[in-house]
Amino acid sequence: MKGGSKTSVIAGPGSAGLTDYRVYTLSRRQRLACLVVGGMALYMIGYVFFHSPLISLVLMCGTFALPKYWSRYLLRRRRESLSLHFKQALYSLSSSLAAGRSVENGFREAISDLRLLYPDGSNDLIAELGIICTRMEYGQPIEEALQDFSRRADMEDISNFADVFTTCKRSGGDLVEIVRRTSAVISEKLEISQEIGVMLAQKRFEAKAMLVAPLLFLMFMDLSSPDYMSPLHSGVGLIISAFALLLYAGSSWLILKISDIRI
Repeated sequence: MKGGSKTSVIAGPGSAGLTDYRVYTLSRRQRLACLVVGGMALYMIGYVFFHSPLISLVLMCGTFALPKYWSRYLLRRRRESLSLHFKQALYSLSSSLAAGRSVENGFREAISDLRLLYPDGSNDLIAELGIICTRMEYGQPIEEALQDFSRRADMEDISNFADVFTTCKRSGGDLVEIVRRTSAVISEKLEISQEIGVMLAQKRFEAKAMLVAPLLFLMFMDLSSPDYMSPLHSGVGLIISAFALLLYAGSSWLILKISDIRI
């Protein structure tokens, strides 16, 4: 369910039509894929518990709530990628300024460096740096372009860099040293976040395995001992199966909530 995303835009002074990284709007292809895959998954779960096509179709009504959660997941991944690419761009900008290049050329060099790392060019930060360079060519101060980007990104690291850069540019401070120090601080923070993410990855995998295990067990019992499981698919057994499904749904929500640790 990766298809192309539909760009979320905001209106405002100097930012009309530009991407807003605080929201994520699914494209038609992504929404359709989410509904189809989610509907099939819910139907399968319903059939495993009840062996009733009618009840399984009723459970499929919950499919329409899935795009909201899928868009939240994609938004988080997009913001994580933006943060990582921003760190890489700061490395490039710091090196360019230390080599004696102007700020404008430093941003252009950052675009070239990111394109070397990501040849396909499908990178939000490459697009944003291109917008900043275009605005500079039209005579807009670079600090205004950075502040607009920081407002749309709404991320602490980018906002801090934009504020420090703006203050330094207007007060005539040591821009090279400021960028170098800011780059170092943000890089250390991101490296710690990545280390924590690696430690959490195993636990998240275990959580997903725990979610799938009950379904696999029920499928195994249905295949190996259908007569033993048949009382659960009619009469009072349907009530027991419904109660078991509610427990499974509640446990799944709790597991996902616990494993969804924001770094």
